[in-house]
Amino acid sequence: MPAVKDAANGEYPIEMTDDERYLFDLNGFIIIRGVLNEDEIKEANAVIDKRADEMVERKADALRNAAEGTPLYGTGPGRKDMGRVLEWGKEDSRIFKSILAHPRLVPLYHGILGKGYRMDHLPFVIAQDKGAEGFALHGGTIDCSSGEYNPFLEYKYAYGTIRTALLGVNVILTDHNAGDGGFCVVAGSHKSNFKMPAGMVDGEKYEEFIRQPVMKAGDVVLFSEGTVHGAKAWTADHQRRTCLYRFSPATNVYGRSYFGHEKGWPDAIYDDLTEAQRSVLEPPYANRLDRPNINPDGSIEVTTRNERKKQHDQDIFGTKYF
Repeated sequence: MPAVKDAANGEYPIEMTDDERYLFDLNGFIIIRGVLNEDEIKEANAVIDKRADEMVERKADALRNAAEGTPLYGTGPGRKDMGRVLEWGKEDSRIFKSILAHPRLVPLYHGILGKGYRMDHLPFVIAQDKGAEGFALHGGTIDCSSGEYNPFLEYKYAYGTIRTALLGVNVILTDHNAGDGGFCVVAGSHKSNFKMPAGMVDGEKYEEFIRQPVMKAGDVVLFSEGTVHGAKAWTADHQRRTCLYRFSPATNVYGRSYFGHEKGWPDAIYDDLTEAQRSVLEPPYANRLDRPNINPDGSIEVTTRNERKKQHDQDIFGTKYF
């Protein structure tokens, strides 16, 4: 398969491979190893260290993500969150902005979401200290708690194409060794047709089906939000750190942070972006309506209609787009 070269990390495939497509369709998630190199991992963690006092622990009962007394609750401390990772300026946000259009990840974004994919949520850092709670299982094409169909998260395969309405992309910034806790997933649950048995959401039953993948700093796990997932309580001495992004197809939308500011997203996000990264911040609309698409070499190609049709719309509606 043809590859594209990246100065920092070597060569990458320009399309999602057959193996990657099979594994994602089989499990509802896939781990891409070594997306960030050692220097990039150190840089990202150093930036977080500078702002460690900005982490907000989820202490209030209304903010807790796991039920007290259940296996996912831990020993008491809450999870810590840190936002605004794309608003820290040219140097400090560099690694975090790279994930928007990283050459290793773009082929998977295209393969899972289609061209014209877009950022749907504001990304943020997740941290767990030793004993900190995880997150009760949630999500699912069929909601794992209610059993209702969830079109905003769904995974589907049709006509040779896989798609998910919302894709989670979790960048691993510290090692997740066997038994440490952190991100966990019920493999294959993106295709389940029923809600979970009572107690499984809280990790109290069928624990053998709740998998905590072993991951190293620099790995990235991509998962359909239609795949039931959560987090186990953290048991390791070192702090767990990840940065969580969500992306969606060009015409899909779940979050609403993309409007309400002068430029759409918070203004500072737009500073020092590449053309490819900027394209991912577009609001939801169809590719044929002048949407920028990312090419394998990182360049941008605008997909459009012919000029006569565009002029016709202007003539009858008085606006560029109908």
